[in-house]
Amino acid sequence: MSQGSKKEGPFLLGVDAGTESLRAGIFDLFGNPLAFSSTAYSTEFPQPGWAEQNPLDWWNALGCSVRSAIHEGGVDSNAIAAMAVDTTCCSVVALDEKGDPLRPCLIWMDLRSAPQTEKVLATGDPALRVNSNGQGPVSAEWMIPKALWIHENEPELFDRATTICEFQDYINLHLTGRRVASINNVSARWHYDRTRGGIPETLLEKLGLSALSEKWPSEVLNLGEQIGGLTAKASEHLGLPKNLPVVQAGADAFIGMIGLGVVRPGSLAFITGSSHLQLGLSEKAFNGTGVWGTYCDALLPGIHAVEGGQTSTGSVVNWLKKLYGVEDYEVLNREAKKLPAGSEGLIVQEHFQGNRTPHTDPLSRGVFHGLTLKHQRAHLFRAVIEGVAFGSELILETMRNNGFIPERIVIAGGATRSPLWLQIHADVSDLPLTLTKVSDAPTLGCAILAAAGVGFYENVQSAADMMVQVEGVVKPNSETHQEYQPYYENYKQTYHAMSQLRMNLERK
Repeated sequence: MSQGSKKEGPFLLGVDAGTESLRAGIFDLFGNPLAFSSTAYSTEFPQPGWAEQNPLDWWNALGCSVRSAIHEGGVDSNAIAAMAVDTTCCSVVALDEKGDPLRPCLIWMDLRSAPQTEKVLATGDPALRVNSNGQGPVSAEWMIPKALWIHENEPELFDRATTICEFQDYINLHLTGRRVASINNVSARWHYDRTRGGIPETLLEKLGLSALSEKWPSEVLNLGEQIGGLTAKASEHLGLPKNLPVVQAGADAFIGMIGLGVVRPGSLAFITGSSHLQLGLSEKAFNGTGVWGTYCDALLPGIHAVEGGQTSTGSVVNWLKKLYGVEDYEVLNREAKKLPAGSEGLIVQEHFQGNRTPHTDPLSRGVFHGLTLKHQRAHLFRAVIEGVAFGSELILETMRNNGFIPERIVIAGGATRSPLWLQIHADVSDLPLTLTKVSDAPTLGCAILAAAGVGFYENVQSAADMMVQVEGVVKPNSETHQEYQPYYENYKQTYHAMSQLRMNLERK
């Protein structure tokens, strides 16, 4: 395509830097995608439970993906009006005074800091209320346990580090030269709370970690706030104009909320895949047993985010498909669709990798019970999907018990490819599920933030209203919902029964 025939825009560049790859997308002002491009990077696992990435790989992937997306979209690079980047959260980097990494990044799935979590929880500090109202456990994924691990195991490196921050902050530093943090990351994962002075100074002091507050970026920006313009070096690397505005984003799943149009209190994003996330917005702050949060200003000022999550969901469905040796999910979906609600008495607890919420029990395990000789593979397949839906409903029930009642649920991810799975989720919870046109919600969320950040729209909410397009709604069947009730109650009792059995074994 010649220079003269290139599309002139204006366009927005959204970048989603995930665990396995970095994906760049170009959108118009109405949220229509023009092109996507992904570049993979590797993860090293030097010891069991450890997971590291080289920050230089992220930077190289960013250049490759952005240049490729511009080329594939036939876009004049000067037509890009702004950009924003989301990343994985709790991916902690230690940088020298030039912003270069002193060691590989401890990415979110690195759990080496599990021993440090016990020390964090033992402080009893009020900042821990976001961990199931202070009951914990504290996640080994989060910033403070990881920083404490570096402090205790690599003290010389900790002392040398000018900055200890997130993947997100590293990228934005190298794009703009400005050392800032996202309110999204710090509110949700650093125990930072603007209503209580920001940095959790007393928590850090109790841990002997007061020096960390000086190493964190001193400026915390809201989502959609301009960070600065591309430096000359970043401009050359990305093939974009110097001084192109870079707008603050945050953690991938939370930015996905924006890409789904979940930007007002009472709404909830239901992000499905290998695991499930339930991310809602509340007008008021609350801390409750069985939920994570609320996180002050984590998405938008004056709004509080609440979080639930299931550790293994689509991964359990995939595990069963592999056991059957079936290549196509549709074969199993067709068989399972013929069965009645409740899979003829078969109950599955989906805790194959433990439970995140509401029990927060990493030692809980998967369960099949109620098996008879009548049950066939379709029964097991449907029962797994129903078990996942029961786990999701239990999270919603826990949120309701803590005063958060979602009025609108928008769903994205792997489950949306299965009409059966969608219908089961809707029927179990007796709530309609909204589907959007662009499935790549985090990348679109970044484009929405970029559009709001440079003034194409008045604010993030109005930008989302224009750029998120609804594709359909899955309506629940109230009769089927009633049929599910005894099975759902059985599912809830399963956890407590299995916990008692586990305790009995531990006593022997």
